[in-house]
Amino acid sequence: MIGFKPSTGRAPTPDPAGLAVPGVLVRDPALLQPWAAAVLPDWSPPTGLPEPPLAAAAWSATLGYAGPHLDPEVAEIAERAAQALCARAGLALSRPGVNLTDPENAWMTLRSNTSSAAKQRRAQRTRHDNNRRLTELFQSADLLMTPTTPGRAHGHDGPGEHLSVALTWGINLSGHPAVSVPAGLTADGCPVGLQIIARPCGDERLLQLLDDHVPQAPIATPRSRP
Repeated sequence: MIGFKPSTGRAPTPDPAGLAVPGVLVRDPALLQPWAAAVLPDWSPPTGLPEPPLAAAAWSATLGYAGPHLDPEVAEIAERAAQALCARAGLALSRPGVNLTDPENAWMTLRSNTSSAAKQRRAQRTRHDNNRRLTELFQSADLLMTPTTPGRAHGHDGPGEHLSVALTWGINLSGHPAVSVPAGLTADGCPVGLQIIARPCGDERLLQLLDDHVPQAPIATPRSRP
């Protein structure tokens, strides 16, 4: 499945914290553009005017803070998918060493109705600092790629101490548009996702990348086994 999260503010949300936005899950990436045109009030289709092509992507397995939750096999499969997608799309892939502050406390604070004013200010400082670092990153990269989840899929009993949302709620906090696409399977058959993040309000270019270069099948081919 492919998931698309628009830029925060592209559509109304009932979430008072502004962290949840309407999104969609589809099997065929070709369905994303029609969904956006129908659902997002200010959606503007491509104008046909020349726009600099996507040229560079940055890879980070942890965004600087998710290392304790990272499954090495998941990271390896997602990175191979990033490499394959960049090769297909003609993008240069770099590893600039992304170093964001863990957004967990900020997320929980902003979602709470009982957080103190001091905690709210600290949460906003975290958000603004991470946004500043992401702005610097996007000066030299058009896209940022990570595993969608740092660990394996879990059962109904939950992930335990490993946060499946560790790499995604930071992007909800920042408001950047993002998609998750199938990257491949672990040796024991668990699906792995590749998260692709674009600049703020870069929704159209992100969806065009999917339309042009992301197949319905997982991107990364399985490694041969002895």
